[in-house]
Order: sequence, then structure tokens, then C-alpha cells
Amino acid sequence: MPAVSPPQSPTVAIIGGGPAGLMAAEVLANAGVRVELYDAMPSLGRKFLLAGVGGMNITHSEPKAAFLGRYRERREEVAGLLADFDADSLRAWIHGLGIDTFVGTSGRVFPSDMKAAPLLRAWLKRLREAGVRLHTRSRWLGWNSDGSLRLQTSEGEQAIHADACVLALGGGSWARLGSDGAWVPLLQQRGVSSAPLQPANCGFEVASWSALLRDKFAGAPLKNVTLALADEAPRRGEFILTAVGVEGSLVYALSAAIREQIEQTGSATLHLDLQPDRSLEKVSQLLAKPRGSRSMAKHLHSQLGLDGVKAALLRELTNAAQFAEPGLLAAAIKALPLCLLRPRPLDEAISSAGGVPFEQLDANLMLHRLPGVFCAGEMLDWEAPTGGYLLTACFASGRAAGLGALAWLQARGLPL
Repeated sequence: MPAVSPPQSPTVAIIGGGPAGLMAAEVLANAGVRVELYDAMPSLGRKFLLAGVGGMNITHSEPKAAFLGRYRERREEVAGLLADFDADSLRAWIHGLGIDTFVGTSGRVFPSDMKAAPLLRAWLKRLREAGVRLHTRSRWLGWNSDGSLRLQTSEGEQAIHADACVLALGGGSWARLGSDGAWVPLLQQRGVSSAPLQPANCGFEVASWSALLRDKFAGAPLKNVTLALADEAPRRGEFILTAVGVEGSLVYALSAAIREQIEQTGSATLHLDLQPDRSLEKVSQLLAKPRGSRSMAKHLHSQLGLDGVKAALLRELTNAAQFAEPGLLAAAIKALPLCLLRPRPLDEAISSAGGVPFEQLDANLMLHRLPGVFCAGEMLDWEAPTGGYLLTACFASGRAAGLGALAWLQARGLPL
């Protein structure tokens, strides 16, 4: 009798070579699935590498309740993704790559060498050894009429047949790194709508700065301050003055609320506390001390240590009467109103809000309208501030989509 060939393992195509796509690939390859991963860029993980330029903040060590609260209205959905792969699981996974991690003073978690490149290299090596085939310069163009995937490659357009597909195409920020949002109309053609992509973790613009402030202090950091928006509790940290407005970690932490306030009312007013370690009463007392022939600027420096960009911004956002009267000036120092008018463009943002709503996905992240097609990462409709929250959810959603695709293959009786 002729030899009977064993049944061939099913194939899953993964579109996108960022953390979500790579994590889905690892889950599937470890289960014996043939994985073909495609990315439009010349190399994988480009945005991941950029995020690590200033120090690879991989996750955060804060308590789970606070951690989940960072995802705001999508807390419940992200909690489901993190149930089996949380911040501690992510750290353990990194350790499995032979890379140690540590917790910084802010609670943020970093690889021991603070770099993203060694982690990515070790990961890609492990994926290749697991049999994952990695294809770069391969842009996804949607589907053919027979259900195959359209890929534009260096050798021309190809039709890719797969038993399931995981889309991990990123959001709409940093188009030059591959996250260009070009997938939105491709899904719309198949009846899958998306919430509009908007800038998240981004800078914001003011009406204008004076030439003096812009020319002398653009790029200067304001450290050890607090920002408050409406009724939300003040947040402490630092941000940067730009030529057109503000940006930086403290602004990013509030960016979702700022953006929503601008959408509702046309502007958002933050209140900046330049002296968070002193009460209004104490600031008033210090400013009320006789200053003799000294200017108010010198008085601010001697009594409060307030100078440089902080003093310049205080002068910019107060009028002459406020600046001359200690009581009014003290009130401004403790709650300086900063009016923001618009976010900076999407392509400048660290990440994007919007994308495929969870309501269009089942519990395994499979699209209701497209059986066998799963979505993961930043292309899903959730957002979070920097600090490791973005990456943690991207890793966890990629793992969930990989497990979902595996369950789909098993339910169809395909051999593994």
C-alpha cells in the first residue's frame, strides 16, 4: 500500500510585526501551527524600537486596580485580556528571553539594560527557531474574491491562502514606522466599521505664545508640577513647553480627557500648580514679605525659587495687575489656567485612540462579520497613557488573539 502522508498543519497568516503580532505568532507556533507573518516595513518592530530609544518602559508595577483604571472606559475589556497575561506575566515572559527587568522609582518596569533592541533580537531568534516565517516589505491590501489575502511584496502582488488570519496592524500614528491606519478602508469594504482614529498621548496647542516665551523657552521642561482638568484629581510630574503649546508625560497622562473636553466645548483649561509642595497660604505668606527695591521676578526667585521657564510661563499667563499683587499672584501660582485648543496631528502622537470596537469582536477577538479573522493590538478601540500600559495591553491582546485563532482551528477539526 502507498504511504499515507500525515495531514498538513493548518496555516495562520499574521499581518503586522509589532508586539501584538509577534505574540500571536509565538502562541500559535508553540501549538504546532504553521505561522506566516507579514509586515510592510523593511524590518520588524520599528515602533517598538522607537519607544525604547529613551529607555524601554515595558510595563508598570502599580496595583492591579489602579493599573486597570488607566484604560478608562475600556477597563472591563482590557481586564479580560490581562486576566491571563498581566504585568507580572509579561515580566516573567521577558525573563524567559534571558533579559532581566527592574522597577524604577516611578514604578515603571524596564529591561536591565533599558534597551528594546536586545529584547527584540532575542524574541525574533526564538520565533524563527519555533518555525515562524517572517516576511518583510509585504503590505496587506485586503482580500481577493476567493477569500485569499492580497499582499504587495517586492516580487509583486501575491495571493496568500490561510486557515485563519490575525490582524495586528497598529493604530494611525507614526506612519513612517508602519502604523498608518491604511487598514481602516480595507475592513470597511468587508462591513467592519471603526471608531475614528485620533491622536492619543500627544501634545496640544494653545492660541499662541509670545515671541519671547517661544524663542527662549520652547523645549524647556517644567518639573515637579501638577496639572488638573475639571474635577479630576491633580496629577504630578513634568511636561515640556513647545513652540505651539505643551507636551510630555504629564500631558500625555491627561490627553484622553483633554481631547474629550476639547471635542465637547472647543477648548480645555488645565490648572497648573507651580508650587505643589507649598499650600496657597504658605505661598501667599512668602510673597507678602517685603521685597524692597527688588523686582517681583527677583522676589519670586528668592522666596519661592521660581525662575526660568516657570517664571516665564507665570508672566505669560497673568496680567500686570495679578503679577503686581502678592495675593493674586499666589493664587495664580497655585492654579495657573492653561487653555488648550487642539491636539497635535495624529502622525505626531505616540499612539492613537479609536479603531475596531470590541463590540464587533467575540470573546476571542474574532470579528463577527469575518469568521477566522482576529484583531489585536493598537488597532483595537482602546487607549492608555504611556508608562507601560500601552505595551502591556498590546502584548496581552496579541496573546489572546493567538489563543483565539488556535481555538478556531481546533473547533474546525484541523490537525495540529
